[in-house]
Amino acid sequence: MPDNRKKNNGKKGTSPIDPNFAHVQPQAVEIERVVLGALMVDSDAFSVVSELLKPETFYEPRHQKIYEAIRNMNMDERPVDIMTLNDELSKMGEIDKVGGVDYLMEISSQVASAAHVESHARILAEKYMQRQLIHFAGDIETKAYDSSVDVDELMQQAEGSLFQISQNNMKQDFTQVAPVVKNAVEILQRAASNKGGLTGIPTGYTGMDEITSGWQASDLVIIAGRPAMGKTSFALSIAKNVAVDYDVPIGFFSLEMNNVQLVNRLISNVCEISGKKILNGQLEQPEWERLDKKLRKLTGAPIYIDDTPGLSVFELRTKARRLVREKGVKLLMIDYLQLMNANGMKFGSRQEEVSTISRSLKGIAKELNIPVLALSQLSRNVENREGLEGKRPQLSDLRESGAIEQDADMVLFVHRPEYYHIYQDEKGNDLHGMAQIIIAKHRKGSVGDVLLNFRGEFTRFQDPQDAAAAPVEEGGEIVGSRMNGGGQDGSPLPPPPAENLPF
Repeated sequence: MPDNRKKNNGKKGTSPIDPNFAHVQPQAVEIERVVLGALMVDSDAFSVVSELLKPETFYEPRHQKIYEAIRNMNMDERPVDIMTLNDELSKMGEIDKVGGVDYLMEISSQVASAAHVESHARILAEKYMQRQLIHFAGDIETKAYDSSVDVDELMQQAEGSLFQISQNNMKQDFTQVAPVVKNAVEILQRAASNKGGLTGIPTGYTGMDEITSGWQASDLVIIAGRPAMGKTSFALSIAKNVAVDYDVPIGFFSLEMNNVQLVNRLISNVCEISGKKILNGQLEQPEWERLDKKLRKLTGAPIYIDDTPGLSVFELRTKARRLVREKGVKLLMIDYLQLMNANGMKFGSRQEEVSTISRSLKGIAKELNIPVLALSQLSRNVENREGLEGKRPQLSDLRESGAIEQDADMVLFVHRPEYYHIYQDEKGNDLHGMAQIIIAKHRKGSVGDVLLNFRGEFTRFQDPQDAAAAPVEEGGEIVGSRMNGGGQDGSPLPPPPAENLPF
């Protein structure tokens, strides 16, 4: 037979075969047979590979069906061998499709033991992930060539798909207890040497530090409250305490306000100048002097702001990793959770999407080993209840998803009773100009209330003993935001009522 490959040799205009086409999908069919054989000869092999393998991990369709049958039998605690597997596949109506009992005997006869089954399973998992990435890249490439496809929507789909692939293929190795015990003792020793008993990042509030021992690494902290309670002001006060007073680097993701609006509020907090005066610039001489003196503290503070609107959980994770790696950030703050999205993923409801966001935030906190503080909405149930106790927020008031309560290590409610014309608590404490920080859930410690002084005109929360002598104006933060159903006019800060900075 003539060799057709030589026909074009030396001819002008010929081109080599394009290496981008006719690629064989990543696969290891022989290893698939070895793994299935090992599962048939060793009853303990399934427990070793169950977390690594799913039916779709196998490239060969009949191998997918065989593994599915083996998995079903192990879940029901039934013995697996050639005959029982043949019976299970017959019940499933798949025995002929997999090649009958002859094929089962063939693959089992090739394996003497399950000695290397875990290593083989990891190879199959890697091949499966490669195929997923190829499919993902090909799908995105095809859509990118389509001029009718919206580019922003395509970017969101790409982010969501890649996020799902990474989440589905995350490996979690076991850790022997010895190094964990050693780490726990080291933390205990550091806490013992610290007179304040802090093991985490100081909150800046004495009462809260006593209950929480500071913001703890890997914790997801939810800060929630009804409109006009001062959630953003509380978050900014924490940011000021942590970054300005204790020089701890923080990352602040503001999905609602732009960076100028946020910084204006920080200036008001640090320099003790009302938001109204910062808006109109009508500062008196002592205020100019105070601005000049205290602004230097804010300028040098390690606060890193990201005001990307509609931030996705995938983008957040990427940016958070960079902040930790490049800036040494020790705490993340998100204002606020419900403005985030999980674009590119399919959900049956908004509740499912919020659940995914909440779970992802907890995952980020664990991965980076830093506290993540996220603001969240409360439902209107509070408004429908009467009395002093009726107005207190409850865990069931968390809006849109019970997963927020489940995923959070700590849930704080910002509550100002005077907003509801309640001026005294059950202990007889005067509540004029005061806010209750209700620790409703604390996975690592006790719960309780912390009473703080609220200075709405400065967007500031302070310990009562540190509160300034100047009287607090009633009203506080009344003007809403997108979070609270209000609008925004694009100005650095919306016009405030009286002397109070808007929420």
